[in-house]
Amino acid sequence: MHILFIGYGKTSQRVAQYLFEQDVTESDQITTISRSPKRDVFAQHLSQDVHSLQLDHLAPIDLVYIVLAPSQSGIAQYQRTYLDSIEPIARALKAHPVQRIIVVSSTRVYGEHQGEKIDDDSGIQPSDEQGQILRGMELKWQALYPEQTVIIRPSGIYGTSVARLIKLAKDTQYYPDIHYSNRIHIHDLARFLAYLAHAKQVSPSYIVSNNHPLPLHELIVWFQQQLQLPLLQLNSHKLSGKQLYATRMMQTGFQLQHPICFNDYLMCLKQHSQSE
Repeated sequence: MHILFIGYGKTSQRVAQYLFEQDVTESDQITTISRSPKRDVFAQHLSQDVHSLQLDHLAPIDLVYIVLAPSQSGIAQYQRTYLDSIEPIARALKAHPVQRIIVVSSTRVYGEHQGEKIDDDSGIQPSDEQGQILRGMELKWQALYPEQTVIIRPSGIYGTSVARLIKLAKDTQYYPDIHYSNRIHIHDLARFLAYLAHAKQVSPSYIVSNNHPLPLHELIVWFQQQLQLPLLQLNSHKLSGKQLYATRMMQTGFQLQHPICFNDYLMCLKQHSQSE
């Protein structure tokens, strides 16, 4: 099997590592594409712009991971990264016998923001331009490769850094409402993406989240307690955000290694304090 990564950032690098360590045989091959050079010894790396992609010289490609991210924030960068890249990528893949295309999108396509419960069977109604662009990307890939495309919608990805949450804990005295947030550890996301490489039966799309929606103010309070800071005050019990449940992912039998974020955050806090 020849596996191609289009976009080779932190998530893709972990997926490729899992595939190399667990699944890839001597006859398999990994090729990666990104704007900047990479040095993983188990992969052939190409530095290319996805908008002028050239894949004719590669061995036949069987599986494609598309894991792109804008280099800058803003609608124009979203459009260029997620929508304008589709035709040049599809054109470059045309001569290859692609059996599966795994496209990483986002749960931003679900526009609910009043604490609603969302699962893989929920309707999709983006509420902002970024969500609409991501949904447009999903639909376009599904139209081009209706049998091969698998859409992945991760919730908030977290991993080794807690700097942002520490700053929130220090700066937050009041919180406006009960705002539900959702998360998935980057290692669990990467493991599930790697799992899909060899899964015989796949669904057209998957939410990827740890199934533990958490009011954000509770998370900030937890950090304030750990850091012995004054605790915030909640201004109202109005609900916002959404509660995500990865029903299809769990139906595959896939097991999360990081189901509770507090365990990971506690470890990160210890590492953070040691590095200061």
